Amino acid sequence: MDPTQPQDPHKGTLKTTPARRAAAFSVHVFTALGAGIALFALLEAVREHWAAMFAWLGVALVIDAADGPMARRLDVARLQPNWSGDVLDLVVDFVTYVFVPAYAVTASGLLLPLAAPLLGAGIAVSGALYFADRRMKSTDNHFRGFPGLWNLAAFYLFLLQWPPALSSLAIAVLIVATFLPFRVLHPVRTVRLRWLTLTLIALWGILLFYTLARDFDVGSPVTIALCAIAVYVVASDSAIRLLRAFKA
Repeated sequence: MDPTQPQDPHKGTLKTTPARRAAAFSVHVFTALGAGIALFALLEAVREHWAAMFAWLGVALVIDAADGPMARRLDVARLQPNWSGDVLDLVVDFVTYVFVPAYAVTASGLLLPLAAPLLGAGIAVSGALYFADRRMKSTDNHFRGFPGLWNLAAFYLFLLQWPPALSSLAIAVLIVATFLPFRVLHPVRTVRLRWLTLTLIALWGILLFYTLARDFDVGSPVTIALCAIAVYVVASDSAIRLLRAFKA
């Protein structure tokens, strides 16, 4: 999820040709494929094929990670000025990161029956507000508050299978955390400890694939590893700041 695209220092140096314009537009088409993937994920969710739903959301995650570098490489902003990559990215991200997971969380049976529709609506509303927040990302590539990664929050809800009351409380806490001023590192762009972060993200991806292939039937070591990596991503910046404050 990266709605900002830094300017290319070589922007405008390449000759504009129909082939380059077509290549640039193909990046927008590639991004928009995420919306179609979201529909496939939603259809699987309606059938309660949860592992398949998360697999499609994983495909959308790969598209989201790849389209930004492609857009910068092909100078899309200059060659296709009538199409906003930022707006397209946010539209697709909302349905894949927020809306489909909100449905899954609501319909899963993992929450308290009376709370489920309210919490699902809370996910959708808070996610929409977060995506419109101009402060959502800091200059050093950290997210402000819980960064609307409801696809991942839903994944952990299905993985952990907590009692409905505890799962409902966890979702309510994350909705509130969307608006709190703590920082969450960007798993790719944050410079500090990037080598460690990228290594853990690669491991997380392997464990995620294994978990979905097993339809969430995995042992404690896999579950603990997945949770530990999530804690690192969400809490490492706050932990480092706290340690620095104690040393000061």
